[in-house]
Amino acid sequence: MILIGTSGSTKCDWQLIKEKKPFLKVSSKGINPFFHNDTTISKHISSIKELQDHIEDIDVVFFYGAGCSNKGLKNIINRGLSSVFKRSNLYINHDIVAAAFATYEGVPNITGLIGTGANSCSFDGDIVRQEITGIDYILGGEGSGAYLGKKLIKDYLYHKLPEEIKIDFETNFNLNRDSLLENVYKKPDANVFLASFVPFIQERQKHSYLRSMIKESLTKYMDLYICSFRNYSKIKTHFVGSIPYFFKNILAEVAKEKDIILGNIIKEPIEPLVEYHINKYYKL
Repeated sequence: MILIGTSGSTKCDWQLIKEKKPFLKVSSKGINPFFHNDTTISKHISSIKELQDHIEDIDVVFFYGAGCSNKGLKNIINRGLSSVFKRSNLYINHDIVAAAFATYEGVPNITGLIGTGANSCSFDGDIVRQEITGIDYILGGEGSGAYLGKKLIKDYLYHKLPEEIKIDFETNFNLNRDSLLENVYKKPDANVFLASFVPFIQERQKHSYLRSMIKESLTKYMDLYICSFRNYSKIKTHFVGSIPYFFKNILAEVAKEKDIILGNIIKEPIEPLVEYHINKYYKL
């Protein structure tokens, strides 16, 4: 059996493959080595009841995760996984690699990944290349869910929200200045907390203030993460993640303005990634 995991900071999707076919799919909380140590990761995976009956039968685990950008961070994931999947071979890589595999159509392309965080790469079927590497929500994350949530909260605290959005915000969230700052500066997973405001933004995206905020955010993302590739206007750019999925009309508008050839928009990479691995693994 093969187990594939794709994790952002908010959510992780797991898919078991048995006899060349998808067998079991389950979702859990996200795993990110920037915020979670190996012990936390091990306990978290051990708590996923649906996987427990199959652990001894898993030959290979392919894990693609946010934050898995260098050897040290990958080793944190490796230690967490190896304490659970003791007889399995482990392959650990960055979530942008999963996005590249999931969107590949046999010709070179660019892939944008925008969820809680933001990233991009190009892929020619052989090598995944990056021009700009994501630096997450504190220093960057332009276009991401955390970036949008940060902008919304900042405007709320600075009394810059339109009155109707301010009233909606206070009605939907039992939060004040102190609790907002505590969640951002003192509690763990601040990036996930910030991104948790995306559904609120999504439901009201036609409001001129929020639409402008979304478009500005995606424009910054395109300028940094897509237009950094020299051939960006000559090949397709596919997108993976909740942000392009929820705001696809605004994304398409920005892409047109930037001469970006818009390809597929996929909310979650797990299903096409499973197909990719079935085709690759069973041909070995």
